[in-house]
Amino acid sequence: MSGSQFERVTVVSARFALIVTGALALVVALALGKVILAPISLAIVVGLMFGPIADLLERRGVPAALSAGVVVITFLGLLAVAATMFAAPVSYWIARGPVMWEKLQAQLANLKAPLEAMGAIQDQLKGIFGSESALTVKVQDGGPMQDVALMAPSILADALLFLAGLYFFLATRHHIRISVLSLCFSRKMRWRSAHIFRDVELKVSRFLISATLINFGVGVATAIATYALGLPSPLLWGALAMIMNFIPYVGQGVMFVVLFAVGLGTQSNLITIILPVVAYGAINLTADQIIFPHLVGRALTLNPFIIFVSIAFWLWVWGPMGGFIAVPTLLVLQSVIMHIFPTTQNLPKIVARKLEQKANAEAVAVEATEPATPAPTAAAASVAKAPSAKAVATKAKRPPRKAATLPTP
Repeated sequence: MSGSQFERVTVVSARFALIVTGALALVVALALGKVILAPISLAIVVGLMFGPIADLLERRGVPAALSAGVVVITFLGLLAVAATMFAAPVSYWIARGPVMWEKLQAQLANLKAPLEAMGAIQDQLKGIFGSESALTVKVQDGGPMQDVALMAPSILADALLFLAGLYFFLATRHHIRISVLSLCFSRKMRWRSAHIFRDVELKVSRFLISATLINFGVGVATAIATYALGLPSPLLWGALAMIMNFIPYVGQGVMFVVLFAVGLGTQSNLITIILPVVAYGAINLTADQIIFPHLVGRALTLNPFIIFVSIAFWLWVWGPMGGFIAVPTLLVLQSVIMHIFPTTQNLPKIVARKLEQKANAEAVAVEATEPATPAPTAAAASVAKAPSAKAVATKAKRPPRKAATLPTP
């Protein structure tokens, strides 16, 4: 290997090591800053969804601070109405928990024989390997209520950070944009940054508003289906389906388990136990595969594998809050990458057309900034119109053209 090739390999390896180190440092920083970064990031995502409402109020003459306060108060009102509506069903199911557990035990009694067979196999394995250690059960003090009481200060702090972050983001989002654009030195960089801000707000708000409408429809359909199938508290399952549908794949899996457990605890026939799960699966399949692509468009449709990896990563780093911001984070990253590498290859036609229009608009803006050429004076115009001596001499030397003769018949 020559010296130049060795230097090239060394440079590439150093760059790769730097990228890996930076990624690991970013993951550690996100994990350590969960207490502050998670509620603030969720506030930014919700603020992008409610941004069009704040813009509508500002166009009608409402100050930015007041419009942000109106949006936050409206959001709190919606939460209060939802809590009031579903307080009674939640209390009912909490009180019915022991009865449900007894019924689940009765339904699972058929699995006693296989479990006993597994216990016998375990005893035989212990005898073969000579293990004399017995299974011990350690009972710890406390309970769910004590855990909730200990977590209450943390939940209250997260809620306050979220509400404060939502208000200040809505009130100062235009100032933040102007401050970031002022840091760009060249016109091209400023143009790209402005379009990144615009596309991020447009994509995230459009996605979240469309997802909210679709998930509301999924919740209504789930409530109607569970009511028709005889499950108690259908409004509660509809609301839970709407909330869980904001977390793709994971939320739907949780909803499948919940509906199966409720059917197992309240129904006696196998068909009536499975029917709520099948109905929810059909509703969710229709919403995700037909309604969502038609309403949102293919431009905002992401790779399912990338969505799953993003959800798994953010759930691991930030828990449930990370699950809610996983897809909006992908949309932000997609907008940034599309403007850093503005290529129209292998892109949907709508996106390619938008990129071409933006490129044309950039060219027009650059031409508009160039100084206009001054109009020629009368003397200059007469000089430009007058033929030169060389052109006159060339014209004089040119032989005359022969007249065209018509062929004789």
